[in-house]
Amino acid sequence: MAEKVLIIGAVALGPKVACRLRRINPDVDITVIDRDSLISYGGCGIPYYVGGDVAELEGLYSTIAHAKRDVPFFKNVKGFNVLTRVEALEIKRAAKKVVVRYLDEGRDGELEYDKLVIATGATPMRPPFPGSDLPKVYVVSNLHHASAIKTAISNGEVERAVVIGAGAIGIEMAEALTDLWGVETTIVEMAEQVLPQALGKDMARMVEKKLEDHGVKLLLSQKVMKINGNMKNGAESVEIVDQSGKFPVTTLPCDMVILAAGVRPNSELAAAAGLAIGRNRGILVNKCMQTTDPNIYAGGDCAEFTNLVSGMDCVMPLGSLANRQGRIIATNINGGNEQFTGSVGSFCIKVFDMGVAKAGLTVNQAKSAGFDPVYSVVAQSDRAHFFPDADFMFMKLIADRKTRTVLGVEAAGPQGDAVKARVDAVAPLLKFGVDVSEICNLEVSYSPPYASAMDVVNNVGNALDNTLNGNLRSIDTFEFLELLKKGNIKVLDVRSSVQGAPFVEKYPKQWINVPQDELRSRFNEIELIVKNLPSDSPLYLMCGTGPRSYETQAFLNGKGLTNTKNVQGGYGMILAIHPPLV
Repeated sequence: MAEKVLIIGAVALGPKVACRLRRINPDVDITVIDRDSLISYGGCGIPYYVGGDVAELEGLYSTIAHAKRDVPFFKNVKGFNVLTRVEALEIKRAAKKVVVRYLDEGRDGELEYDKLVIATGATPMRPPFPGSDLPKVYVVSNLHHASAIKTAISNGEVERAVVIGAGAIGIEMAEALTDLWGVETTIVEMAEQVLPQALGKDMARMVEKKLEDHGVKLLLSQKVMKINGNMKNGAESVEIVDQSGKFPVTTLPCDMVILAAGVRPNSELAAAAGLAIGRNRGILVNKCMQTTDPNIYAGGDCAEFTNLVSGMDCVMPLGSLANRQGRIIATNINGGNEQFTGSVGSFCIKVFDMGVAKAGLTVNQAKSAGFDPVYSVVAQSDRAHFFPDADFMFMKLIADRKTRTVLGVEAAGPQGDAVKARVDAVAPLLKFGVDVSEICNLEVSYSPPYASAMDVVNNVGNALDNTLNGNLRSIDTFEFLELLKKGNIKVLDVRSSVQGAPFVEKYPKQWINVPQDELRSRFNEIELIVKNLPSDSPLYLMCGTGPRSYETQAFLNGKGLTNTKNVQGGYGMILAIHPPLV
């Protein structure tokens, strides 16, 4: 049994290990060190502090009982020592010692250990272009950064801001700047969509539309080459220059730049000690969270582990994972055998008044992992449709065509709790490689204020099951819009005549409106249209959200008219990602 446990890092993983270990072992000697003075804070809450949802900075490092998580708190309440402003310089594995520097005293020393935990986290990447280190260029990784950003804004120094990177932090910071402070904000992203590592193109487009609707300007497929500094009103200011991508070379005048281009695991200390490092630069650990030295554990943002869907190694900087891993590490240090098998990549984010969540692989990630992905998209009420606050949720399910194994799930809608709940229902199943039929028959609770009798999570499974069985033939919404734009397709709209008439008027050669209740009486009319279509040009079926057009497809199939395709998610999906067609 370990007598001395030394933990490097006191933000998320480190304090969790120490608190859990003390609860199960009152005798072990625990020391936690951190080079910062502010510790054990919720870093994921920084955008919400900047945006005003969290009123005071102390809220990010306080308990639910409003106790500050500082050095005296951990000593007096939790029963272990935390040394702040102490930096780990070197791990001497053979001697089981760590060389440290006491930053305030300017001296070096050594700390002994029987078991060592590396919880060094990750560092925001500063791209290597000129100007990334200017005074008004910020990263978002600790409470000092948070305080500096909010102080500059609240002092009236920022009218225009540029955020580099459209990942979670970039989007959350853009919302914070825009929503509370009214800062004119532009996001610049190298990829062709926002949240490129989290979402497929369709769900990402919903996020983009939401950002644009709230005044955030997006420059996608753009690469920043330089940030220029200048003097403005006696103080150094910045202006950002990006290179041509989709757009010509553009100069964006601004008063603040926020770098949100991702993070890099802080694995240098481990690498210098000869511990194995993965292809994503994270520290490699086994299922017990041990490094290649069994006396040294690692977890959180600095560690690399398995994606349980793709089987590939990954890093995932989330406080939720760090806390779960911290508990496992403490248990195992104390002689247990708990295992962290990996992650399916569960993720959620609030974007203004919309919630977005996902788990597993996107379509592109599934292709890269060697799968043949096929997917369904449904639009449906998140509550019973007759309940007063019911609203549309969009849900996407992805599976492998050959094996029918579920690979991923994505959802978006205005009621974020409902969105997260549906994704969380599917996420735990992904590591078991379940068949799509498991989602069709997934047992979820029902009450009209919270769900439909046939829940959206079941219906997205049903749609994908129908697709895999060949009963439902669909077209991606983006592909449909491109074909409509070119003007060489026929659309059968089975919504009411009131809904369909404006489309017939705008697209007289392309759009036919036959309400669903008139399909049987007007079948001969539809049959003639289909027979006059070229063999390589199907009839595209459209309704409000997808079910009526699917039933139409089934009806036409029974009549021998199989050259049809259903527009995924119906007109509701089009409105979610595109301006109205009329």
